[in-house]
Amino acid sequence: TWWAQATGRYAQSGLPAPGSVLVMRGYNDDKRGHVAVVTEHVSSRVIRVDHANWLGQGEISLGVPVMDVSPDNSWSQVRVWHIPGAYWGGRAYQIQGFIHPFAGKTLG
Repeated sequence: TWWAQATGRYAQSGLPAPGSVLVMRGYNDDKRGHVAVVTEHVSSRVIRVDHANWLGQGEISLGVPVMDVSPDNSWSQVRVWHIPGAYWGGRAYQIQGFIHPFAGKTLG
């Protein structure tokens, strides 16, 4: 519910920036999802994030690569680096957007 709760309170956009929160839709359930903090903007298609419990073991993962795989480079679909296997994950996840760490309205 992060995306809805941030609306009108924090700036939101479709573009990543260091310090912003990536909000991912749930894969099997739209009522659940995942969030991660963007730590680095590597290129137009790759960022690094810090997040917890991605693998379901309560772990904290730092500097994990995330790749934009949307056809129009809109950051609407991403793949996440699979740490144990050292490869890009097989699923493309839908992104709601990025919540930025300052008050404001939705950005372009």
